[in-house]
Amino acid sequence: MRYQYTQTQKRYDGKRVYKPTYYPDIVESETDFYIIASEGQYLDSLAKKYYGDENYWWIIAKANNLPGYKMSVDVDRQLRIPADINSIIEELRRIN
Repeated sequence: MRYQYTQTQKRYDGKRVYKPTYYPDIVESETDFYIIASEGQYLDSLAKKYYGDENYWWIIAKANNLPGYKMSVDVDRQLRIPADINSIIEELRRIN
């Protein structure tokens, strides 16, 4: 699922490799809501809770300008949870 929207290309030696995945900007919306992170929360578990799919962790990370290499969330940090993920996913498909 991680590379679902990532295309591949052939290298000079004929080997197939993944092209870079481009992620859309996630603008703030009236439908977004906010939470305060508690101890032991991770981006993937938040995505599972709010979107039903842990693979959408990147939406929360991108919306909050978090680095993509860190899945844990700092305790007491306010996080914006985008509510309209359908338009975000459509934009992801369009730009990739």
